[in-house]
Amino acid sequence: MTTELQATVDALVQQGKGILAADESGPTIAKRFKAIGVESTEENRRAWRSLILAAPGLGQYISGVILYEETLAQNGDDGEPLPQLAARQGIVPGIKVDAGKCPLALAPGDEITLGLDGLAQRLDGYKQQGARFAKWRAVYNVSDVLPSRAAIEANAEALARYAAVCQAQGVVPIVEPEVLIDGDHSMARCAEVTQAVLHEVFHALRRHQVALEHMLLKPSMVVPGKAHAQQAAPAEVAAHTLRVLRRTVPAAVPGINFLSGGQSPVEATANLDAMNRLGALPWSLSFSYGRALQDTAMQAWRGQSANARRAQEALLQRARLNGAASCGQYSASMESAG
Repeated sequence: MTTELQATVDALVQQGKGILAADESGPTIAKRFKAIGVESTEENRRAWRSLILAAPGLGQYISGVILYEETLAQNGDDGEPLPQLAARQGIVPGIKVDAGKCPLALAPGDEITLGLDGLAQRLDGYKQQGARFAKWRAVYNVSDVLPSRAAIEANAEALARYAAVCQAQGVVPIVEPEVLIDGDHSMARCAEVTQAVLHEVFHALRRHQVALEHMLLKPSMVVPGKAHAQQAAPAEVAAHTLRVLRRTVPAAVPGINFLSGGQSPVEATANLDAMNRLGALPWSLSFSYGRALQDTAMQAWRGQSANARRAQEALLQRARLNGAASCGQYSASMESAG
């Protein structure tokens, strides 16, 4: 089991590569498709995910892909199961296993993630379909009073229980505590909340005997709220984020793969690059982006099979730029050089 987990971690944490999040739920992908004038049918979802996984050379910059349950059972245009298509590109297939969020009882404004019931059995099935790692997302709304202590503790407990079940099944867990970018909170408030959240998450992981060497962390960056008057430059984001990570994330964790969390594709790339320019760190710092990798490709595609190659090229360009950022070798001039 330990050997199996280590092999998956080694495959995911490769220099210059990151993880593609293609695990949008039904309502989320419907919203993305609506923006480009495409109906969210099962066939359109299959066509889109087949297109991105088949992008020639994607495995050069992408080490793993997080899939939605529906996608795990779908086939590419040539009939090959999509998890096998990813694996043939050298990309490890993974699966989103949480069942979404709901309000946390007696904690107005806070939310809790569902999905622990039957998780071990579901993981068995997902493994048989080719998944080697999993992802569970907890969300934290931010204000002067949110998240509450109850929300911080309850979500940490759920993340740790999920991670323990994954490791017991031979599946590498990606632990995703997302401090939301929505609101007008300051960068200092985001840092304060992120530090409290990560401290509690690792306390819970230890309590549940999760092997830190066989998990990955998918946190949000420390940024001001979207509605805050003062937005931050990449150097500020890097300094504040790394200060919090150094205070909370043990060196045993092999990789930290940031979520983009509503940042634009360029912002997410520039901020990751700035962090990787700040010297030696105990963990690999890379990306696990959804929208920030897929947006430009989806705009190029617009549901038309004739646009497939152009969409794949747009995806490859963003993956290439983020691969460079994960090595601290990105520059804004590369945006127009594709």
